[in-house]
Amino acid sequence: MIDHVSVGVSDLDRAATFYEAALAPLGLERLVTRSATVGFGKAYPEFWINLRRDMLRVAAESGVHICLRAKSTADVDAFHAAALEAGGASDGAPGLRPHDRVSYYAAFILDPDGNRIEAVTFPAE
Repeated sequence: MIDHVSVGVSDLDRAATFYEAALAPLGLERLVTRSATVGFGKAYPEFWINLRRDMLRVAAESGVHICLRAKSTADVDAFHAAALEAGGASDGAPGLRPHDRVSYYAAFILDPDGNRIEAVTFPAE
């Protein structure tokens, strides 16, 4: 249903370096580089970062997050570890999250601008 998403970043080079590391475990790589935007994906850009030089840090209470699908729990773990190593912050350690209708395994990170990104997989029960 959704073709692609984008987030604003205050420093394109810093964010591109961060996302190259964080998205690699999910199989996403840098596909497009322009003066004010970078696109990541597998076959085509599905996740974009867009330069917003005067952007303020994303407010924690904004409630907005983007969730990306992972193939396995190991990929979720690797996403979380890579994001932390690249300068992000944890906003929810990798783990099983059982809910009413479905159990899933996920991790949440904050990029250097405060964008909340999740990686999720649905392990067989």
